[in-house]
Amino acid sequence: MKKSMYSLMLAEDVIRAVDKLAAEQGTNRSNMVNQILAEHVSLVTPEKHVGHIFDVIEELMGGRGDYRLYTEPNSLTMSIKSVLRYHYRPTIRYEVEMERTPARTIGQLKILFRTTSPDLLLGLTRFFKIWMQLESIYLRQFFGDNVPRYAMEEGRFRRTFALPGEAVYDDDEIGRAIGDYVSVFDEMLKSYLAGEYSSTEEIENRYLAYLNSGARLI
Repeated sequence: MKKSMYSLMLAEDVIRAVDKLAAEQGTNRSNMVNQILAEHVSLVTPEKHVGHIFDVIEELMGGRGDYRLYTEPNSLTMSIKSVLRYHYRPTIRYEVEMERTPARTIGQLKILFRTTSPDLLLGLTRFFKIWMQLESIYLRQFFGDNVPRYAMEEGRFRRTFALPGEAVYDDDEIGRAIGDYVSVFDEMLKSYLAGEYSSTEEIENRYLAYLNSGARLI
């Protein structure tokens, strides 16, 4: 939904009420006015679409594991914290960031970690590389040239979200696809760091089980 700049004459009392509501919802005046007007004329804003996607993710993941999910009202980002099965039980944070106007990608997953442990950093790096290798082998047949893109930086791993081929997902399907993806990634990462896989073949078999489970790819 393209945005343009307009000048409006509004009463001071209206502005104060809008600003108060915007502060309560963690947004700014322009976004708040846009949302109010969109609802009044029965338009669904990108923020509403993303909010529904996040609701589906929360419903899906809220009953799994020990996740802590958080998002601000009308935000395009959801934070998901998870505790690793590692010596001192460090936390890892998944940030799901959705595009306001999706194009080639519809969003991205940021995996954030803070640790000074050389062993944990090595384990995380090795797992990320294994994961990228598995997806490069098995996803191209579904995504073609629109395969996910990755980036490894200090304390962060990023992976884009896209739709396979000519697929069209509604908000519910996008939410379930992302929720399933993050859940499987987190489960496999924890198992890897806990030493539960005796070979890369076991990791590959678990990943293939996810692909063959009927979950929508993203």
